[in-house]
Amino acid sequence: MQVRRDDDGAGGCAGDAVPGGGEGQDGVPARQPAGRVWGVSRAARATSGFKVLALGPETTGVIQRMQQLLDMDTTPFTDKIIAEYIWVGGSGIDLRSKSRTISKPVEDPSELPKWNYDGSSTGQAPGEDSEVILYPQAIFKDPFRGGNNILVICDTYTPQGEPIPTNKRHMAAQIFSDPKVTSQVPWFGIEQEYTLMQRDVNWPLGWPVGGYPGPQGPYYCAVGSDKSFGRDISDAHYKACLYAGIEISGTNGEVMPGQWEYQVGPSVGIDAGDHIWASRYILERITEQAGVVLTLDPKPIQGDWNGAGCHTNYSTLSMREDGGFDVIKKAILNLSLRHDLHIAAYGEGNERRLTGLHETASISDFSWGVANRGCSIRVGRDTEAKGKGYLEDRRPASNMDPYTVTALLAETTILWEPTLEAEALAAKKLALKV
Repeated sequence: MQVRRDDDGAGGCAGDAVPGGGEGQDGVPARQPAGRVWGVSRAARATSGFKVLALGPETTGVIQRMQQLLDMDTTPFTDKIIAEYIWVGGSGIDLRSKSRTISKPVEDPSELPKWNYDGSSTGQAPGEDSEVILYPQAIFKDPFRGGNNILVICDTYTPQGEPIPTNKRHMAAQIFSDPKVTSQVPWFGIEQEYTLMQRDVNWPLGWPVGGYPGPQGPYYCAVGSDKSFGRDISDAHYKACLYAGIEISGTNGEVMPGQWEYQVGPSVGIDAGDHIWASRYILERITEQAGVVLTLDPKPIQGDWNGAGCHTNYSTLSMREDGGFDVIKKAILNLSLRHDLHIAAYGEGNERRLTGLHETASISDFSWGVANRGCSIRVGRDTEAKGKGYLEDRRPASNMDPYTVTALLAETTILWEPTLEAEALAAKKLALKV
């Protein structure tokens, strides 16, 4: 059996893996576990370009029947739908999911039942009291199964109704439901960077195994098989997110070869976290089908290579209105006074990325500037010229929890007030007139 593209074009995705030798596209070792079928539904195949084929006539009928089942849209035959319940696992960055049948199509998460899972197998509960409860919170269309089937973002609780430690959504929902916060209608635009790795060798896609490509420069937003690695995955993900109803707004190749970015937003309040987690799940599923490993490590390769961040663009209603630049400067002042608190919550391993090099600020020092990508907080030229707009927090790592980051930004800039003395000292240090 083999996996191939629907078309005959060369893609950036390592999908041409054939058992028995050689390398697939982009330098990915061509390995296929025995007996594994890489089936892809019609909706996914339309975006990723992969399908199941048979090696010989003796298995053709079996594979064709399986492909027909994978392609099947059950909507004309039953009112029942498949709901994929998705939650954050014990590491705080891994995603888990399982499926259940729902008797009819639903439009709101409140129509869905709670569910449970074995938390002792995800590092979220002890074996003697292992039940963790899933609360459905957000619904997206399922781009893999199509029809009326859905993806369900859930958060996690004990049987007594207490949020477990990895449930960051609960805290974020409390902040975003505060009247002071809701009145400011906080907008977030999140730039999710990620790196594609060759399976089994743990080395970036498109890189020679054990070696290095040419230095950075030609790869950012590049075109060409010698400069762009993984475009099919990026495009498949883009289309799948649009189908799902995620507020994805763009994508591009990044500075380090094998690294990509997509943007989600503007999203309001808690929606930003829901949409990022749903988009990450879809990306994990697409890379799973392609035989490529996704990593959100903030510095996957040491040396003169860019890390991976999750820059978070943020504004409030007051920032977007006339005179908003003064509100932005006050927000920057508040952020400077809570720099250590934010850094501690902005992703694991971020100290390897925030070195002051490769378009980052030092993790130890807070800074801000207009159009300066080497600062902690960047303000765009357009915002400066108009006197209103948004700020970009460049500190979050690619593996950050979006619920934590967005809620902390809202809390620090809307709900928290420093002492007058601390404010005056910070304003002087940052040369901010507020």
